[in-house]
Amino acid sequence: MNILLIIAIILLVLWLLGFLAVPGLGWLVHIALIVGLILLIIWLLKRFKVF
Repeated sequence: MNILLIIAIILLVLWLLGFLAVPGLGWLVHIALIVGLILLIIWLLKRFKVF
């Protein structure tokens, strides 16, 4: 597995846990979601040789 994919999955899982457990940290949770999605998109683009 690529390190970007692992980081993206970890950030997405942490986002989900934070969203369900601590709804008061909405801005921090959404930053983790955005970073995770960006890393996932970069991993997909590298996998399909777009870069």
